[in-house]
Amino acid sequence: MRLDSWSGMDPGLLDKLRRQLTPRGADIVGGGDLRGLPSDSRHDLPRGVAIAVRLRPDIVAGIENGPTKEYSFEDTRCNRLLNDLSNSCARLLTHRGYRAVVFPATRSVTDDSHLSTPLPHKTVATRAGVGWIGKCALLVTDPFGSAVRLTTVLTDAPLAVGPAVDESYCGDCDACITACPAGAPLGFDWRPGIARDDFFDAPACRKAARELGGEAGIGHPICGICIAACPYTQQYIAAAGEDPRPAC
Repeated sequence: MRLDSWSGMDPGLLDKLRRQLTPRGADIVGGGDLRGLPSDSRHDLPRGVAIAVRLRPDIVAGIENGPTKEYSFEDTRCNRLLNDLSNSCARLLTHRGYRAVVFPATRSVTDDSHLSTPLPHKTVATRAGVGWIGKCALLVTDPFGSAVRLTTVLTDAPLAVGPAVDESYCGDCDACITACPAGAPLGFDWRPGIARDDFFDAPACRKAARELGGEAGIGHPICGICIAACPYTQQYIAAAGEDPRPAC
């Protein structure tokens, strides 16, 4: 990956974070320049570390028609791991004298009228060059499709930063649109700065996820059908089936 530079950048710091976090379970670690985003949403910190953990491909392959309890357990596992990883990242940065603010991977939503956050993990991930936001409003990565969970650490550390992703690579693909039982993807491409409501119906998604979670005996809103439908995810699942090594 090409790295952009700016005054005072420590070119080895991001690599050090990767060396620390990858053996602990991180699959992607990227640095992003957040200065183009509202300062209050990023705690007036100029950079962000985007950390991604992939979902197990065999479990994702089993949710093409709806969520399973195994998928719910995997979601919880990934979120716990991400919280451990982000805290570890923050400790390393603060130990070196930098500020670090952790955005937890999990967020409890009790009011369906508030289904957004001022700075989504996926926005930081696009600024770090990790991937783009698909028509289903999830981050899509080249190696794992949308079968990832994310967390964020905001910092003033002089990280090397990846080239930001400023366009969708979904093209004419409508796999997630066709698969979504709620009709939540509206068929439009994401671009930086676009309001989510302009291309995705979050309340419809939430309603369907609540119903599907109940039908599966999970007890909370959960779906994942669009994750499994994404062609990039399908490539990840297929490649994992050809690789004898453990998925995680």
